[in-house]
Amino acid sequence: MPVFPILLLLFFTIPLIEIFVLIKVGGIIGVWATVGLVILTAVIGAYLLKQQGIATLTRVQRTMDQGQLPARELVEGFFLVIGGALLLTPGFFTDAIGFACLIPLTRQLLAAWMIRRGVFAAHTHVRAQYQAQGRQPPGQEQRGRTIEGEWEREEPVRPEEEPPEHKRGQE
Repeated sequence: MPVFPILLLLFFTIPLIEIFVLIKVGGIIGVWATVGLVILTAVIGAYLLKQQGIATLTRVQRTMDQGQLPARELVEGFFLVIGGALLLTPGFFTDAIGFACLIPLTRQLLAAWMIRRGVFAAHTHVRAQYQAQGRQPPGQEQRGRTIEGEWEREEPVRPEEEPPEHKRGQE
């Protein structure tokens, strides 16, 4: 399915929905209360984004330290970015979607659903290749004995090629 028509539709419909909801809420609770509520949701959203972002980053690092691909955590990070952007956009409709992206349970469910659908695909065939060869992937090797030393690469001298000093003398 082409993405551009969907984005174009969202670009026009979301602002219309936001304006409609803001007018309705403003008519019920008043203009200043509506403005205050919009600012409050942005502040709460920024706090949640920071908290959940740090927690997700920690899980990414922990997963990578175990030598695994942090696919689920990266998809959750994508939803954190989307949720943060939506919460900074004034309006209640985008705030509802943004909070859904920041709340851990709904974010994890969204990430699992997107991975199952194949929207975000991660290739983990490298691990299988290492295991087929009877080796461990990098980061999971068994600790062995380390031997320290120095080495120097020496280029082999080819008999058909004379050193540069001999060529100068012949000219």
